[in-house]
Amino acid sequence: MKYKKLKVMLVSSLLILGVSGIALAAECIAPANPGGGWDFTCRQIGKVMYDIKAIDKPMQVTNMAGAGGGLAFNHVVAERNEDAELIVAASSATTTRLAQNAYAGMTADQVRFVGSIGADPGVIVVGAKSPFNSLGDLIDAVKANPGGVAFAGGSAVGGFDHLKALMVMQRAGVDDITKVKYISFNAGGDALTQTIGGFTQAMTGDMSEVVGFLKSGDIRVLAVLTEERVPGFDDIPTAKEQGIDVVAVNWRGLYIPKGVSDDTFKMWADRLQQVADSAEWKKVMVDNGLAPFTKVGDDFQSYIDGIVAEVRTMSQKLGVIQ
Repeated sequence: MKYKKLKVMLVSSLLILGVSGIALAAECIAPANPGGGWDFTCRQIGKVMYDIKAIDKPMQVTNMAGAGGGLAFNHVVAERNEDAELIVAASSATTTRLAQNAYAGMTADQVRFVGSIGADPGVIVVGAKSPFNSLGDLIDAVKANPGGVAFAGGSAVGGFDHLKALMVMQRAGVDDITKVKYISFNAGGDALTQTIGGFTQAMTGDMSEVVGFLKSGDIRVLAVLTEERVPGFDDIPTAKEQGIDVVAVNWRGLYIPKGVSDDTFKMWADRLQQVADSAEWKKVMVDNGLAPFTKVGDDFQSYIDGIVAEVRTMSQKLGVIQ
């Protein structure tokens, strides 16, 4: 049964019982089982929104796992397109899958991306004994012999770890990114082990995956793929500082149904900005290893449009999609 019918039945039942002035709590869909990143986004953002009084009732969280986020996306588009009280957790994986048509014909413009207020920064890593001392050294080696420099990553070919390396090389002027060598491993830890052992020359992943190896001295991070240096890791330069204009982070954010009004879009953007500005959210980021990445409202939607277009183009070049 569709959600709207259930909502009408619930309201009607309460009215029959003599309850009036009902205001249902806002809902956040986490497109995965409890405990994952999308679940974290819903629960933490919802909690802070309520704690700082951006919303007047606790957020309802609904877990809707399936198809890597595709089940929830289809549900929103098909059944909840005008629901002003609905937000949905999203991340870089969401837009990568949309760009690669992994949601069976669904497209990113069928919803509105309202904002991101934290991210796990992308990184380019080499082993401690690597001859590459800067991102420029690594880029020069790839340009000289693309097949001689292998990148390891925890995502599949065409996944986000792979695309991070390709974004860097494409912006650096590598003519044919299909020649850039990438080896997929089951997880970031496996990819790091191969790089530390010298079996691959570099690794692309997220900051949270490499912190332990960095502290032990087994690796060096040549670049962090953020707008600014990451607090707590201030000695690691950004790719942008080194002349490569790439921002590639696993952002934590939200989308809302496309059919809602501009006022509703602005309302959720304002609420999300309040969370970003709060001391409560800053503590959540520190406690969970997230870096600041605040893009809200139209600014975030523009960022998403650009990322989706770039990922689609690179995926076509790689043959991941037609």
